[in-house]
Amino acid sequence: MPSADLTLDPHFTVGRVNRRLFGSFVEHLGRCVYDGIYEPGHPSADPEGFRTDVMELVRELGVSAIRYPGGNFVSGFRWEDSVGPREERPARLDLAWHSTESNEVGLDEFAGWLEKVGSELMYAVNLGTRGVLEAVDVLEYANIRSGTALSDARIKNGRVDPHRIKMWCLGNEMDGPWQLGHRSAEDYGKIASQTAKAMRQLDPDLELVVCGSSNAQMPTFGSWEHTVLRHTYDDVDYISCHAYYEEHDGDAASFLAVATNMDHFIESVVATADTVRAELGRTKRIDISFDEWNVWYNTRYHSEQQITDIERWPTAPRLLEDAYSVIDAVVVGNLLISLLKHADRVTSASLAQLVNVIAPIMTEPGGPAWRQTTFFPFAITSRLAVGHALEVRLTCDTYETKAYGEVPLVDAVATHDPETGRTAIFLVNRSLDAPTTVTVDVGRLGAVELLETHTLADDDVYAANTLTDQERVGVSPNPSATVADGRLTVELPACSWTALSLG
Repeated sequence: MPSADLTLDPHFTVGRVNRRLFGSFVEHLGRCVYDGIYEPGHPSADPEGFRTDVMELVRELGVSAIRYPGGNFVSGFRWEDSVGPREERPARLDLAWHSTESNEVGLDEFAGWLEKVGSELMYAVNLGTRGVLEAVDVLEYANIRSGTALSDARIKNGRVDPHRIKMWCLGNEMDGPWQLGHRSAEDYGKIASQTAKAMRQLDPDLELVVCGSSNAQMPTFGSWEHTVLRHTYDDVDYISCHAYYEEHDGDAASFLAVATNMDHFIESVVATADTVRAELGRTKRIDISFDEWNVWYNTRYHSEQQITDIERWPTAPRLLEDAYSVIDAVVVGNLLISLLKHADRVTSASLAQLVNVIAPIMTEPGGPAWRQTTFFPFAITSRLAVGHALEVRLTCDTYETKAYGEVPLVDAVATHDPETGRTAIFLVNRSLDAPTTVTVDVGRLGAVELLETHTLADDDVYAANTLTDQERVGVSPNPSATVADGRLTVELPACSWTALSLG
């Protein structure tokens, strides 16, 4: 049987785990908003039309901050359309997803929904088809208490208190040719800098995110970050990363190793940001907002016939509704491990997306809401990963992959909360056919006992939760886990994700 050894020491930390690491993303795309979080005719709908069954699942998921309203959608979005009396809001064509946007849910409604679920709003401004003035206007509308035309308009619209949005994204994926208003790094860097400076004249304490590459496979990756940061380094706090992963051509072994790609992506962007810091002679550090990440079967989406009929612009069509399996959930758990291993620089992240669209939560109009397999590693990690991420020492067997060469069979991270004395350990077994025994040296934690164990695994790695079988896959306690003489021993089933809590 393969084996792995792990050593923990609470004195050796990577960085504090920022709660924003467990963020998500709501875009006006498909059924994420309409029929997702909002369905006035649903039996569970509250007086504002929001599904309370979905709200309960969002709270359970432990989402800290939600990026809104896009995504590709934002590059054609006119924020003014989404506020004011609903009956006066215009319907618009959404060119990004070839749909009709009713604007029935907008900034004020979404901010109110976030208060109900206990999440922070992370707002994206349109730097595709719009610019500096519109960004400053929506900031004034959202954050100024009163006494100006736009702040008083918010009050008239029923929102007396300002939204106090702290974190703002300066556009979305502006390196992508698919993006409305796509620009070169030079041109985007200039407008992002101008917009940031203008927004800071209104509120110098904002936290601003500049667009990095849409993915690490973009031909301009690296040079894009360098050029954009040369223009914006003094103006922003974060640079974004986006990454989606899927299994290609039945290569499950490589798919299970994609977190090694995320590790390399993060470290490459950090290196570029620090190079610019050195070139400019600055002391400020730019952090990473990994504000789109997930498993997404993008190849499948692009191989299917898209909505292109000029006469057909549906409202809330079923788009990107991937049904996630056990292997998908194991990968999501591993990507969370990657984010935690870089907690010193990745201080914000957004699982894309939240409901129906490549999401951990699914709904049926007029029917139930249920947890996808990917729900479980996110919810448990969000709850248990508190305090500081630790520098773990891992030795284990390896295996060969087509995409990434030789990779470790096991991946792991741990967190420790000095205030409560609790430690959490997160593990994945990438083997498709063999369990792995992991021995963890926990002697430096002092006297500890197991508080919780959770393992996600199944004999069928492609098993999924569906409308007709909503509880096919879940997590179970791991009966093999024991602590004795400063050692924790646990057996990981093949293709599995495990979380353990000690205190």
